[in-house]
Amino acid sequence: MVQQQTEYDVLVVGGSGVDTIVRVDALPVPLADSVMVGPIEEWPGHTGGNVALGARALGLEVALLDCIGDDWTGAQVRERLAKGDVEFHPVISAAGTRRAVNLVDATGRRMSFYDARDPEDLRMPRDFYLPRLRRARHVHLSIMNFTRFLYDDIETLGVPVSTDLHDWDGLAGHQREFALRSDLVFFSAAVTGDRTPAVMREILREGRAGTVVATAGAEGSYVLTRDGGPDPRHVPATVPPAPVVDSNGAGDAFVTGFLYGRLEGRDALGSARLGAAAGAFACTAPGSTAMIGREALLAADGRAS
Repeated sequence: MVQQQTEYDVLVVGGSGVDTIVRVDALPVPLADSVMVGPIEEWPGHTGGNVALGARALGLEVALLDCIGDDWTGAQVRERLAKGDVEFHPVISAAGTRRAVNLVDATGRRMSFYDARDPEDLRMPRDFYLPRLRRARHVHLSIMNFTRFLYDDIETLGVPVSTDLHDWDGLAGHQREFALRSDLVFFSAAVTGDRTPAVMREILREGRAGTVVATAGAEGSYVLTRDGGPDPRHVPATVPPAPVVDSNGAGDAFVTGFLYGRLEGRDALGSARLGAAAGAFACTAPGSTAMIGREALLAADGRAS
């Protein structure tokens, strides 16, 4: 099918909400009736919001579609996206806007308690999302249950689609459809460990992806492509330009850097280097607030090359 003229470089679907950041001395937190912590902060973002904001900071034309509540939390999401110049189109859900409580230790490491409040039967209306899909160069689906129902239309339109499985174990069924129906797949190697290469090969073998990327924090990332041989290629992490404050949003920033490289015509390894630079920058400020710009991203990649 011939696509209409594109309007969005990246159309992000799903994954907005508000993080409550609680700073603790160390993880895991000792069992106690009461623990003294620093100021507790609220930061609108979540994975889809962070990807949209990060891509817009890089100069890409971006829109975000999501189901949120007509509530205080949703108002925070709207305000943050507006400040970041992200075009936002919400569907109002009676379940309200998603939240998460993130414990962050002194090294910037985090543990997230995610509020999965969306009901199983939540759907985004087809006449709401389809006109915008037709105007997108690339679609990024957050792993909300309702977003899986967009795949048939995305495939019919022939629009490239990516997803981030986060800390998938390679087995859980919720992420599997996203893994096998996306052209570009990201996931964290935090859970898969030594099984990471096998999981990457399975995604390529069983699904439609041409590229799979496993992020491994300070160890960098691993990239496997259909035409790049049987073993993942390692891409080192970028040294952050300032002290690490918070790793919230670092994976989302990696995705935005990678997508920028892909849309600019870079190969997978070159795109992963941009992802590493964006992810490192994201760790230098609290609550997913450090969004790297295009010039800084390209400069950081130049220093790393």
